[in-house]
Amino acid sequence: MKRKNNRITIITQGLWLAQTTQHIKTPPNFRKLKLHGLAAPLYLSVFRKLTMEAKLKKELGTTMLKSTGHSGGGCISEGQSYDTDTGRVFVKINHKSEAKLMFDGEMAGLEAILKTETVKVPKPVKVIELDTGGCVFVMEHVDMRGLNKYSQRLGEQLADLHLHNKKQLEKLNKEQQTVGKGAGQAEAPVVEKYGFSVTTCCGYLPQKNEWQDDWLMFYSQQRLQHQINMMEKSYGDREARELWAKLQLKIPQFFTDVVIVPALLHGDLWGGNVAECAEGPVIFDPSSFYGHSEFELAIAGMFGGFNSSFYSAYHEKIPKAPGFAKRHQLYQLYHYLNHWNHFGGGYRGSSVRIMKDLLK
Repeated sequence: MKRKNNRITIITQGLWLAQTTQHIKTPPNFRKLKLHGLAAPLYLSVFRKLTMEAKLKKELGTTMLKSTGHSGGGCISEGQSYDTDTGRVFVKINHKSEAKLMFDGEMAGLEAILKTETVKVPKPVKVIELDTGGCVFVMEHVDMRGLNKYSQRLGEQLADLHLHNKKQLEKLNKEQQTVGKGAGQAEAPVVEKYGFSVTTCCGYLPQKNEWQDDWLMFYSQQRLQHQINMMEKSYGDREARELWAKLQLKIPQFFTDVVIVPALLHGDLWGGNVAECAEGPVIFDPSSFYGHSEFELAIAGMFGGFNSSFYSAYHEKIPKAPGFAKRHQLYQLYHYLNHWNHFGGGYRGSSVRIMKDLLK
């Protein structure tokens, strides 16, 4: 792409746009298109779409790729459903350089949750790098609507997800087996540390997931300190920095007599990442890792979307441990800091307030 005299000249190198949105054709000669004003971004948008769909057809090995008109997405990625030779798929699209890291982590999270057979997630298919930059993430299309009649079941199934690794550990200890051995071993791995096998993103910001034996150390350093470091780099907020210096010394007090077993977490379970289909509840867009099960409920309580039947069903299987309320605030602090680093100072007040409350 070259800029000259406020014109945008695009050398298509033999590509021209057909009237249909399903094909890219190659004429015998190169064409040079001079686009002005709004025409340039419109052309680039259509060009990206066509090259993306051509890549999708090739990578998926399908002769048919027809847009269904169903679209979705949030503030980070776009989404589009397509019919293919083997069925309908949902494609998440992100043209930024960090897209592959983000989608690889999301795919690993979906695969991990899927192996537990506890709660429905869309089946991941493939992460595909685009020639025009960025990536797409192909997964099963699920017809979803807002969570309503399956709230209680979601609470039960989320608790099952959080208890899955604990039950696997108990089974292995009982049978005196080692990880990866023994007849009847479940597909899901048995994990004794905190972290995850790959980097995952909460939003578009990467999370540190290095394996660690101690949960307090993992959460303090790889979650809170990591967010504080990003905040300091972007905003240099002295009050927040000083509050954190005091708070990190007090964190062990919130975990007195609490037994924590690594639990596989969705990691970003707010109301926008849950739904239901005809068969039951669905969760999606994970930022998974193995951590304390209580962490999962922090963001669920920040933005609503979960009724009392959800919480009652969950705590029927995993009762609140002593000191739950303070730890709930401590876990919400991560999400407020993460939102501050994503969206700016509008979340500063909540971050500072929670740190002050925890220091009382």
